Amino acid sequence: MLGVLPTHEARRLAEQSELDLVEVNPKAVPPVCKIMDFGKFKYEEKKRQAEAKKKQSQVELKEIKLRPKTDDHDIAFKVKHIQRFLEDGNKVKLTVRFRGREITHPEMARRQIELIIDAVKDLALVESANRMEGRTMTALLAPRGPKIERKGRDMRPALAPLTDQDDDDDEDEDEDEDEDDDTESED
Repeated sequence: MLGVLPTHEARRLAEQSELDLVEVNPKAVPPVCKIMDFGKFKYEEKKRQAEAKKKQSQVELKEIKLRPKTDDHDIAFKVKHIQRFLEDGNKVKLTVRFRGREITHPEMARRQIELIIDAVKDLALVESANRMEGRTMTALLAPRGPKIERKGRDMRPALAPLTDQDDDDDEDEDEDEDEDDDTESED
């Protein structure tokens, strides 16, 4: 901190220390300047911006398309996808497209969208509710909280263990085979 200096004095001090005289705030009275290595400053600033950009996450918009006649099982399957998208921190757009005479029953699409929203209400906020746009009804869901880290994307169910009933069936088959063996040896 050098205080208030004339411009030529500040330039001389900067040249003596082999640094640059950089104007920090030109609108202040008197203007505020700093003696520093400007190249090093720009390099560090660029590194800080690159680091901030790396930590920044991009929110994508994922779209789930339905029809008014989409079956309940198919909707349940799509709900799993919606949950995964929301956990990854992405927004989800639900689109129900009407074809032909289906447009006369918008309540079917509304019921489907409300069913999906109820299924993911703990993960999602409704940004825009059901609205008709021509022959499509759309709703937009946004993730409720921060991105959830998951270890894997394996969505296959684990194999169910054998039950006692299954074991009994196998024993019965073994006994039947033993009886067949006995009848053959008697001949």
